[in-house]
Amino acid sequence: MLDFTRFAVTVEVVPPRGPDAAGLLAALEQLAALPIQAFSVATHPVARAHLDALALTSLLAARTSKPVILHLTPRDHNRLALQGLLWGARALGIDCVLAATGDRVALREHGLSSVRDLDVFALIRMAAEAGLQVGVVLDPRPERGRRGLRAEAERLLRKAEAGAAFAVTQPVYSPEAAEELAEAARPAGLPVLLGVLPLRTPAHAEFLHRQVAGIEVPVEVRRRMAAAADPTAAGVALAREMLAVAQRSFRGACLMPPFGHYEILRPLLADEPQRP
Repeated sequence: MLDFTRFAVTVEVVPPRGPDAAGLLAALEQLAALPIQAFSVATHPVARAHLDALALTSLLAARTSKPVILHLTPRDHNRLALQGLLWGARALGIDCVLAATGDRVALREHGLSSVRDLDVFALIRMAAEAGLQVGVVLDPRPERGRRGLRAEAERLLRKAEAGAAFAVTQPVYSPEAAEELAEAARPAGLPVLLGVLPLRTPAHAEFLHRQVAGIEVPVEVRRRMAAAADPTAAGVALAREMLAVAQRSFRGACLMPPFGHYEILRPLLADEPQRP
């Protein structure tokens, strides 16, 4: 389980699109000595098939001796299958899950459909009743403005009432937006981890801002990336600034290495201070 008596740093891991996880496991094993409390394994991100998240959590826990958080969504499984997965996680020694609604299935993915046998609140209750520590997603959809923030704060309160133990935000690129998000989440009484996704290139920043729902990259950040002689280094510097905001106003941070570039964690966490 995540320990919120200290600043909690987790790392989101995207399973490979195939059965071979050897390279990914080797890369993550080399990072286990960094100040990372847990790895957090996504389940079929962007609604595309990846290696089963439960299988990878078990392999990753054994390889790194770190706690691992299993992501679950009602998009892919009915109530029967989700109950089995929760019990399977417990049997494998996994004691923390993140319950999310799940990315929408794109129309271009021919033959796919969402299950949605139950909603995320029912999944939270099921996971809590199974004796697991349950995390949830905090996604205010900045494109909806303050109305979206208020709605998400109310939704987070309902998730807490259902049994959520902590929350993880979408990536945030503005200290002001992060502080506003921390304030909005406070009534739910949950520890919140700030999502930190380092930018790689100006094109990456533009793509996140224009194409990914729930992520807003301010114009000054996009200009800073465009003007940088070394955009990757500029992205790490920006991420370190947001990590400092997390140290000040959140209980932790969820680091989201882009495109499988887990090596970016070393400069990002170099000399990282630990809040008591």
